[in-house]
This record gives sequence, structure tokens and C-alpha cells, in this order.
Amino acid sequence: MSLLRGPVLWVTGLPPVRHLVTERTLGQRVAGRFVAGPALEDGIRVARELRDRGLGTILDHLGENVESKEQAVAATDDYVLAILALRSRPEIGGAVSVKLTQLGLDLSVDGCHENMERLLAVAAEADPPILVMIDMEARQYVEATLEVYLALRERHPNVGVCLQSYLYRTADDAARIAGPNAIVRMTKGAYLEPPEVAYQDRRDVFRSFAALSRDLLAAGSTVHFATHDPRLVAGAKAYVHGERVPRERYEFQLLYGIRRDLQGELMAEGEPVRIYVPYGTQWYPYLTRRMAERPANLWFFASNALRLRG
Repeated sequence: MSLLRGPVLWVTGLPPVRHLVTERTLGQRVAGRFVAGPALEDGIRVARELRDRGLGTILDHLGENVESKEQAVAATDDYVLAILALRSRPEIGGAVSVKLTQLGLDLSVDGCHENMERLLAVAAEADPPILVMIDMEARQYVEATLEVYLALRERHPNVGVCLQSYLYRTADDAARIAGPNAIVRMTKGAYLEPPEVAYQDRRDVFRSFAALSRDLLAAGSTVHFATHDPRLVAGAKAYVHGERVPRERYEFQLLYGIRRDLQGELMAEGEPVRIYVPYGTQWYPYLTRRMAERPANLWFFASNALRLRG
């Protein structure tokens, strides 16, 4: 069965918009729609609200590419606090997602590994253990990220990793990590990568997403379908139900504030849904960096902000 059934912020290549997006307007939109707030308490508040609606949560403390060991330790401390907050509120059933460059990957692979070990040890003390997912970053970090993940999962079954379907190498990466002990967040990919390493046609990206998800599930892996595209969602649903994949081995993940209609539809159908909730003070650098890397991201966020009023 196939799975696939102030100053104006200018971004080159976008279609013209009726109203110019100012930094202040953009900040208000993002803060209100796509980021829980500047503090951990904001993330926990949103997690509770989502749980009241029957939705799961994965918390993301914004930040990446730290420049010192002290910053990496501080980021680790922040995540320990997030895990402890979730441990004290087991009814939320939350998870966390981390970027390895935020924990010092640029500085030292060993140091980053130690910081992850610390997080996972705290997460393992919960009952059940709190899931810790590793985000995937740009292509130059893929190999190191997978090496850290593979080393960690030998002792920590509550760790997972993200894969990006637009990279050519991901088929080999998926085969390398697939199996009953693999937890994979499958995404299309958000960075602007060159044609030498990544599919440029969205149809190829979609086909790769479907094939990789299917192969991972067939190998016994747990797969989180992280997409807002209704075609990929429909294909994923058809596959998991057609193959009778247990509910505990898949879920749908959507970004906070994006496609609330799709969130509602999946919930009404009884599907497991988890919302990716960013929080922290680093939302603006994060957003502007993403816009510079991939201008289509701005249109994605802006169009959702404009159509999700009220």
C-alpha cells in the first residue's frame, strides 16, 4: 500500500502582499500565534490548554548555535527545568525537543553528548520516561547528529531523532537507524539546501516523505508524521490503518498555531496528535534566520497568521 495517496521586512521572491509586514506586526503575530511566550511557564500553560483539548505537547526552548561551553550548559539547565516541570505534571504527557547546536555541538561532540546524557537521565526518572526528541538541523550537522543519537539510544530508549525527506542521503540514514528501537520525527525539511544534496521539486520531497515513513514503519520504528500537508496526512492515515499499525507507534505532529482546522479534524477522527510548542526569548532571531535561509517560510507563517484570526 502506498503512503502517499518599524522597518519593512523585505524578502526576495515572495509574491506581493496587500499589507506590508512590519517588525512590530510580525512580532505580535508570532508571539500570539506561533510561540507560547518568553518563559517556561508560558510553555506549560499552553501544554495544559492543549491537554484539556485532548492534544499532546512537545516543548521546544528556542535557541541554537551557542558560542561557549557556558551557554551550552545554561541551555541544558533550561531543558532540565522543562523536564522537571513536565515530570511534576504527568497529566500533561509532554515531551521535549532539542537542537544539538544549542547544547554545544559546534564546540565539542563529546560535550554535547554529555549534556544530552544529563537531560535523558532526568527524563528517565519520570514514570513513564519523558520523550526527548533531537531536532535535525542543516545538512552539515546531519552526520554528527545521527552519531550522537545512535550512541545515546543504546542506553536511553526515550530518545528520538528527526529526519528530513528532502535530503538525498536520508534514505540511507533511515535504513541505518530503522528498527523497533527507533523513534523518528519525519519532516519535509525547512532549510534552504542546494540541488547537489536535496530534492528541489516538492513532488520528489513528498514521495520521499511517504516512502521513508512507510519503510520505517515496516521495520518496526515509531514514526511521528510532522506535516501540515493534507495529502501527506491522508496518505499516512490510509497506510497506518491499512497496515494496522498500533497507535503507540505513530502520531501526527503540527506546529503551534498552524492548521488548527487540521488539528481539530485529526482529533475528531481519534488520531494521536501532538503539538510542537516553541517558547523562549529567542523567537525573533530564530524566525529571521529561517526567513533568510528559506523565504517560503515567511509566506507559510504569514498566511497562517492572517487566516487564523479570532
